[in-house]
Amino acid sequence: MRVLAAGSLKSVWPALMAHFPQPVDTLFGPAGLLRERIEAGEPCDLFASANRAHPASLLDQGRALSIVPFASNTLCLTVRSDLLHPGDDWLTLLTRRNLRIATSTPGADPSGDYTQRLFTLMGDAGEVVRQRAMALVGGRDTPPVPHGRLAAEWLIREGKADLFIGYASYRSALSQIAGLTVLEIPAVFNPPAEYVCAVITPQAEALAVFLASPLAKSVLRQAGFGG
Repeated sequence: MRVLAAGSLKSVWPALMAHFPQPVDTLFGPAGLLRERIEAGEPCDLFASANRAHPASLLDQGRALSIVPFASNTLCLTVRSDLLHPGDDWLTLLTRRNLRIATSTPGADPSGDYTQRLFTLMGDAGEVVRQRAMALVGGRDTPPVPHGRLAAEWLIREGKADLFIGYASYRSALSQIAGLTVLEIPAVFNPPAEYVCAVITPQAEALAVFLASPLAKSVLRQAGFGG
């Protein structure tokens, strides 16, 4: 069975597949770009996306048999610890004009799409932040994040950015890295990410059922995802 899956699932995928009886060959990447590959004819049995819109589009086109939601996520803010001032929170950091903000690429990567929604929910302040934000990963022409590195850690430690807005499922791992601080974004501003898989061939129906099962949801919760 061949699966194309959102890059944010890469760290939890081995734990999930340890409970699934069939061998699965999985390729990870930005969900928007993976959807385009399927539309261009690349074979796969199941597509796991961090945004419902991409599987729904395949269903509408007749390229998928069904779609199944299986997990959720939110955003968080990672900052270089030595840039924090007393009393700082996510909002003071994003609106501090001398700090460089990095995001993933909207359109290509759902993380970037949700970040754009965050800016919209911030109102006028968010429009200013939107103009300053740099899409540095997850795009067609952006450099790949090196193997074994997290986007936030890599961009900040390499001096490419001071802040990174990304998925909260990485919070536990990022919090253990010296020199980085991870801050929550309040729910009222934090658009929920919905993970949905598209069943492309009948062979993948069993995997879709498993991903939506209580066992899979337990594994996902332990990895920082919502059920």
